[in-house]
Amino acid sequence: MTQWNDFPHNNAAFVFKGDRLQAAWSKLHRGDCVEFPSTEWVQETLEQTPAAAPTSFAGDFEALAETLQDAWRCFHAGDFQKATRQADKCGHLAHAPANKATGIYATYLATDEAAQQACYLAAIERAERAIELLPDDPNSHYFYAFNLGRYSQSISVVKALSQGVGGKIHTALHNTLELQPNHAEAHTALGMYHAEIIDKVGKMLGKMTYGASADQALKHFERALALTPDSPIAHIEYGNGLYLLYADDRLDEVTDLYVKASELQPMDAMEKLDIEAAVAELE
Repeated sequence: MTQWNDFPHNNAAFVFKGDRLQAAWSKLHRGDCVEFPSTEWVQETLEQTPAAAPTSFAGDFEALAETLQDAWRCFHAGDFQKATRQADKCGHLAHAPANKATGIYATYLATDEAAQQACYLAAIERAERAIELLPDDPNSHYFYAFNLGRYSQSISVVKALSQGVGGKIHTALHNTLELQPNHAEAHTALGMYHAEIIDKVGKMLGKMTYGASADQALKHFERALALTPDSPIAHIEYGNGLYLLYADDRLDEVTDLYVKASELQPMDAMEKLDIEAAVAELE
């Protein structure tokens, strides 16, 4: 595997050693609703779905849980490549940290288009297998939609729509919210789905062909903010969505959302990158 670029900021505040990870878990995962990977959770999941275990698994649930927790520690600290490598040691049980780390790295730190797209495609493939094995896990569907959506943006939304990608993203996000209605990141993503389609094909065609509407976009953005009022990405994507839908007509609101995002305190490395993106929009 090619060496990934390093997280470009001081990560001392984002290192969650020992019990600190579980203590901070509900705040760290307020947006994606991932369950804490305790030994009990690992055992219960693998008893239900043995195929999600790594091929080398010999029955030590506690050790596997610790490796999975370490993958998340690496993710939150900004060591996205190590997070992915640790997750891969855990089989498809650890699809969430692997796919989130890969997607966030590709979005913010990959330096060329080919590397970025390779990351998204690897995550999409991993997520497809997670959906097969763990269809009742909302994040099997969410991280498929997240990475497929980012990949679509990298090749152009119009091209992706012509390939039928839009329907796949919509279905995956719908499945996510059916399983976990309080998944704030899925609400944000669904808001962007509606906004991007309207921006690219127009309100009438967007509604007739894809069921997209500005009202639905705003509903999902507002729901995400209500669920996670201190989330940088909920503010940023709401701002992005407003601009796609209304351009300069609501520029003051867009700017206000970026400002609010820029003033939030990051919980981890991902949120630090989100906030830096908001700052860049304001410059």
